[in-house]
Amino acid sequence: MFTGLIQCVGEVQGDPQPLQAGGQRLLVSLAQWSYRPQLGASIAVNGCCLTVAEVSGQVVSFDVIRQTLDLTTLGSLKGGDAVNLEHATTPETLLGGHLVQGHVDTVGVVEFLNESSEACRCRIQFDCRFALLLVPQGSVSVDGVSLTVADLGDKWFEVALIPTTLAETIFGQYSAGDCVNLEFDVIAKMVERQMSARGKV
Repeated sequence: MFTGLIQCVGEVQGDPQPLQAGGQRLLVSLAQWSYRPQLGASIAVNGCCLTVAEVSGQVVSFDVIRQTLDLTTLGSLKGGDAVNLEHATTPETLLGGHLVQGHVDTVGVVEFLNESSEACRCRIQFDCRFALLLVPQGSVSVDGVSLTVADLGDKWFEVALIPTTLAETIFGQYSAGDCVNLEFDVIAKMVERQMSARGKV
């Protein structure tokens, strides 16, 4: 479980190497992060919950299965790419964002990122099958960042970004056409599932 508050931006070390059954080994530098994980620790990488498979100095390795590569943006990562990082929460953690599982629901596409002296807005297109899981002022995770839905259409939503988010996550690097991992609020997913099972949706 995570909170959607990014703790560090890491850097992919070299292009991911293929593993058996179609997976990949992903190496990420934690040089800018004081956290040093143990083997088996859970870290959200661009919103995807991964397990630490190896630790070598300031570099950690993750084994990413084929399904994760197919359903998220991790399969497109290459050496030098920046990634959002957050380690798993604990019962004592201050929940400053919202409950994030690290289970990506779908991949969205950045339509625009508009910065001005007053505000910054990012519009993201997404599969309308997930429209019932978003509400205005509700929560959504974008590449692991906990954000509030500022505006909502049938196939898009907008988030308002503060300077801190732009500076301390990879949001400041986005441009139109970039793909991002989306995880919708787990409570909304549970409610939608129950309503659907009862024939209400």
